[in-house]
Amino acid sequence: MDLPAALRAHRLVAIVRGDDPDAALGTVLTLIEEGVALVEVSLTGRDALDVIAQARAALGPDAPLGAGTVLTAGDAHAVHRAGADFVVTPAVCEGVDAARGLQLPVLAGVMTPTEIVAALRAGACAVKIFPAAQAGGPAYLRALQGPFPDVPFVPVGGVDATAAAAYLEAGALAVGVGSPLVGTAADSPAGAGHDGLRSRARAFLDVVRAVGQDAA
Repeated sequence: MDLPAALRAHRLVAIVRGDDPDAALGTVLTLIEEGVALVEVSLTGRDALDVIAQARAALGPDAPLGAGTVLTAGDAHAVHRAGADFVVTPAVCEGVDAARGLQLPVLAGVMTPTEIVAALRAGACAVKIFPAAQAGGPAYLRALQGPFPDVPFVPVGGVDATAAAAYLEAGALAVGVGSPLVGTAADSPAGAGHDGLRSRARAFLDVVRAVGQDAA
């Protein structure tokens, strides 16, 4: 999978974590039905590996499907077996090296310039500024682009629709969005709250498309 190309094309990664595996699976499938092509299932959710495996079976072999909060080599091997084809980490950690050994592209979490260099040396193909809101928001992203003009940045953490537009306009390759998009859909009985989920997905996609049109 060419993860930077997918991030450039879609510009939005939905982050799904929840306490109800059936609801989490339904959330993944609903997001994809609405046109959110890149979805990451966080390992902090209940039975996340089963959710990934069931999502892969439902989506087929070619749809992008990510696994998040991959910290260890064991995590990387487990998500690979479950069917994830890209990995997201919260930091530069053992999971980055293991995922690269499995030929899985990695979006690695960073906050500082030193961590950006470490992530790139470890083989990450894009870096996740996390937590983006606490790091300084779009102004921090712009500051990082001075010494790192060619690094693909993906802000994550506290990204609502307004912030998503600001980050993309500031030069982010894409944004990662959890609760402002997913809400409680992954915690509720399957199907509950999915009308709201669909509405929020459309709103975020409208933001991404509008910023793309402005850039064009």
